[in-house]
Amino acid sequence: MKAWIATAVAAVLAVGLMDDAGLTAPFSLFIKQELKPGDPPVPRGQGGGDDSCQWANDNECDDPDIGTGACRLGTDRSDCQYLRNGEQDACQWANDGECDEPGIGTGACVNGSDRTDCGPVAQLRFRNDSCDTAFNNVCEEPGAGNGSCDARTDRRDCIGAERPMTINDHFFGRDDRIFVPTGRYPWTMIGQLSMTAGGSCTATLIGADVLITAAHCIHGENGQTNAAGEFIAHNGQRARITHYLLDPNFDFRRFNTTDQIDGLDWALLRLDRRLGDEIGFLQVLDLTGMGSGRALTADLYQAGFSWDTGEHLSGNLACHIVAVHPRENTFAHECDTTRGDSGSPFMARSSGGRYSVIGTDSSFRSVPGQPVMNIAVSSAGWIRYLTPFRAHQIGTAVGTRQQSGSDPK
Repeated sequence: MKAWIATAVAAVLAVGLMDDAGLTAPFSLFIKQELKPGDPPVPRGQGGGDDSCQWANDNECDDPDIGTGACRLGTDRSDCQYLRNGEQDACQWANDGECDEPGIGTGACVNGSDRTDCGPVAQLRFRNDSCDTAFNNVCEEPGAGNGSCDARTDRRDCIGAERPMTINDHFFGRDDRIFVPTGRYPWTMIGQLSMTAGGSCTATLIGADVLITAAHCIHGENGQTNAAGEFIAHNGQRARITHYLLDPNFDFRRFNTTDQIDGLDWALLRLDRRLGDEIGFLQVLDLTGMGSGRALTADLYQAGFSWDTGEHLSGNLACHIVAVHPRENTFAHECDTTRGDSGSPFMARSSGGRYSVIGTDSSFRSVPGQPVMNIAVSSAGWIRYLTPFRAHQIGTAVGTRQQSGSDPK
């Protein structure tokens, strides 16, 4: 996982979007990125400098002045050549109507080599909202406002909230996120899931010692389950993961390589401490099981540690479900979620002010000829396992392998 995430995110805090427990190596990119066959036939080694950076030749410019900052200046020559010497349409996939640069597109081409296709989103390159005062509607990057934000860290306030539908991200046309207060209900129950093998996601307390997150968050790139890690609460308290429960039919490789809607992307995790007794935990509601009419009209509340908001918990207030897929135990939504939000909760609020988890963020899927579809897993897929899991009657100990081919035991 690239160190730039830490740079872009500032202190990698957390759960979903930030990666490491100590907020160090930001959020592992669990969201699938579209890849095209073949390598782009672009000339390597043009311009000054060399390719001694660890991340050289991965198509993404990592020089600090014009790129992610993961490399020392001049050590990522090939990936930065077009940004430094003039953007071109040198990519094999140039002029196909789809941006193929990393970060803002599919990643099939070197930064700056798909000039025409990436033009509408080029201004979003290497920018984030990690500044402490992001989302306050005042641009505060150097030379603007009071200049209190670092360069390229106050994106929405400086360049606007509109996001072209061509961008390869979850944003639903417009970025309507805000920073939510981690010390207030219900946001106190949301924290960072930091995996021992690297990477992290967002997770939520739904029991004294039980979390809900996404199944893909506890899998390595080899497709093997590895739930070893810890949960970091908003107040810095930590608890180690001891047991997990997955749907035995969850297939990480299928999830990570296809556009199939996958309602099996959920994981229940048990902790070695009853943190929920100290900071509280949320109840669970099967909203989609109450009928699509009710589900489509309910206001949703969501928050996660997005890759681009630094240490801040960013969220959506009163966004909505746009389609219910009961057979797949999923729903499509219009909430602005992105990399790092995987496993984050979607909540509904009752008339009495209580919030209940009704689903978790999973992925975005391609839809031919349409914007990407943001997919969440409905609690309908796992709510029946919650009571026995809370009671320690089912679950697999960390370090052992869950059997497949039958319902969780």
